[in-house]
Amino acid sequence: MRPFVYERARSADEALALHDGETHYLGGGTNLVDLMRLGVETPAKLVDVTRLPYDRIEESGGGLLIGAAVRNSDLAADRTVRERCPVLAEAILAGASGQIRNQATVGGNLLQRTRCSYFQDVAKPCNKREPGSGCPAREGEHHNLAILGHTPDCVATHPSDMAVALAALDASVRVQGESEVRSIRLDDFYRLPGDDPSRDTTLDPGDLITGVEVPPLGMASRYRKVRERASFAFALVSIAAALDVVDGTVRDCRVALGGVAHRPWRARRAEEMLRGAPATEESYLRAAQAEMDLAQPLRDNGFKVPLATNLIVRTLSELGDGS
Repeated sequence: MRPFVYERARSADEALALHDGETHYLGGGTNLVDLMRLGVETPAKLVDVTRLPYDRIEESGGGLLIGAAVRNSDLAADRTVRERCPVLAEAILAGASGQIRNQATVGGNLLQRTRCSYFQDVAKPCNKREPGSGCPAREGEHHNLAILGHTPDCVATHPSDMAVALAALDASVRVQGESEVRSIRLDDFYRLPGDDPSRDTTLDPGDLITGVEVPPLGMASRYRKVRERASFAFALVSIAAALDVVDGTVRDCRVALGGVAHRPWRARRAEEMLRGAPATEESYLRAAQAEMDLAQPLRDNGFKVPLATNLIVRTLSELGDGS
């Protein structure tokens, strides 16, 4: 591991002042420290931001404001979160062991890097880690990589369960930069790989995540995750869904998928088809198939297309029955 300087910030302004070109902010460190041990991340300085005053969950405009330093375990256990947006609590509980949830923070969870094996192995080329070196995953081991939104330069998937739930909740990320405090919709926060897969988000250098804003939901919601073993595994495909049914008709719905793209994938085509449609399994199937028409599976991950289709239909059907 490369030697590094450790600083502890006492305020957001101090954290920003301490940040330079080779600096990472340190939250729980459950992903960053692992990547440093592997040699994937080699910061010259770590700025510890866990003592900043962003460790509260507050009601805000009928929704919630979740501080970036809130521990995942505290967020999943919060009574207001469980009552108003259970999809978020379910996603967190599906994401990791209790020990990791006790350490990990909300801000750090959003900034997780992909678990693609080529990205994590510095002996292999990877455009995300070393731009221009190539993407061997396309012809190599890719059974759990992207089927949507990928490019010849990168087929990695985003690993966060929490981010999928927040995508379905229309959440925004509150960010403090050098000159302003701004709110970035989650749809605009994450990037598809394009021709620069090294950038996961639209953050500017030095930007500090201070919280997440979750607007009121007002719909039944659920998180479901399909994985290769029963616990503590990353998703093959996951879904965060919310559904509002009135007199047998879908009034509103939200569908976000995990494990299928470089970012949480908001199924906008499926949502548009469902609004105003009968709340039936046939409607859910047509919408799911329309969304999966966008998929471009690789040699060994085509199984994710029917898996995602079935997951959408089953989850929406269960939510509809509950309505």
